[in-house]
Amino acid sequence: MSRFDSLEKPSFTWHWRSLDDFKKTSWFTLGNYSNVILLIVFLLLAFNQIRRKQNEAKKAGFEKRYLKAPEFPEVEELPDFDWRTTEPLQLRPFKPKYHLTMALENLSPSELLLMDKNYADRIAYRRKIMAEEGEHVVAVNEDYRVRPAVVELYQYLMGTYLPLRFPSMFKLHEAFYEAGQTFMLENLVTKALFPAKASPSTPTAMLLETLGRTIDEDFLFLLPEEDEDPSPDNKDKDYVPDAKYILEAYVCCCPSGFDPREKLGKRLASIHEPVPGYPAKIEASMDRFFSRLEVGKYVRRANWSITTNKNLYSAGKGTNHAHEGDDVSELEEIDTENTFLRCERQTLHRLPKTKALVFAFKTYMYPIKDVKDEGKGRELAEAIDGLKEGSVPQMHFYKRGVVWGEAVKRYLRS
Repeated sequence: MSRFDSLEKPSFTWHWRSLDDFKKTSWFTLGNYSNVILLIVFLLLAFNQIRRKQNEAKKAGFEKRYLKAPEFPEVEELPDFDWRTTEPLQLRPFKPKYHLTMALENLSPSELLLMDKNYADRIAYRRKIMAEEGEHVVAVNEDYRVRPAVVELYQYLMGTYLPLRFPSMFKLHEAFYEAGQTFMLENLVTKALFPAKASPSTPTAMLLETLGRTIDEDFLFLLPEEDEDPSPDNKDKDYVPDAKYILEAYVCCCPSGFDPREKLGKRLASIHEPVPGYPAKIEASMDRFFSRLEVGKYVRRANWSITTNKNLYSAGKGTNHAHEGDDVSELEEIDTENTFLRCERQTLHRLPKTKALVFAFKTYMYPIKDVKDEGKGRELAEAIDGLKEGSVPQMHFYKRGVVWGEAVKRYLRS
């Protein structure tokens, strides 16, 4: 035996076994990688599906926050609006000379209603006035004609506009009763809860009262005279050409110098009969504008007067207006605590379905001292003189300038 025979022969068994093990290990690792990749893909798909469902749920939840009203213009949401810190609108519409005109401006549909820090107090006041004054602040004339219009505005404001525009103040709730699905609007300020949709059994006057308990705004509904309803040829038009409009319903808690009950069922011309210069200066143009106002167009204007009381509800003669033959006496001086610049922010628009006109206004009371302190005292004093120098000099007497005019001007110029 050679010396080589005594040496252990090299064995390749280990190497082949190791190669097999390496292959097995490699396939196992690749399998793990594949499983990991599949798991990642699955997780990504699952995550995307969850996110998609969350987005759908969020969208569905958002849409349930208000009732869709595609026939009305779009409304911009104010998600961060805080009514408690929002100052009232500062209106200063007086000018050196008073001219009786409509003085209309276009209004964004989103700004149809305004809210401010006086909201809670104003709503409490409105509830009190409605309880005390009855049909002098809430009334309906021809119910069968005006009810569809009241329902249309009610459901839009309670179901769509308020919860969409002011979500920090109003919240819509979906509910189910024996009669089926319904929606309730929760007033987050007053904690009141009212239906967002009008039940057929709910009286029209009650719908108006609910609006008055929810919104610091007065609403007056006007319809064309019955014999001027659209003919078949005009059924698709937004208005009846040259129609005479009638006051058919209202919730009016802040009348200034008039009793709304006395105006119910009357034409615009009769409603404004006491206003000096109205027939000659503005009646024709106002009738024409009212009859031709198109759906989707919103307008606004503002007026002003001086009052020597703080009553928002000032109905009837002898309050904020004077008429020919009235016994009036001039004030020697004014009580600055009870003297106000009273302004109305007035709006007008046509409802898309019923084509009724909705005239609305919000009343602002600015202490006369505030006007003076802000540096507009002499400007207002000039405007008081300007009541007698404009297109209708009688406006000075009508606004009771003969009572408070000289005393207010002395204060403002002092």
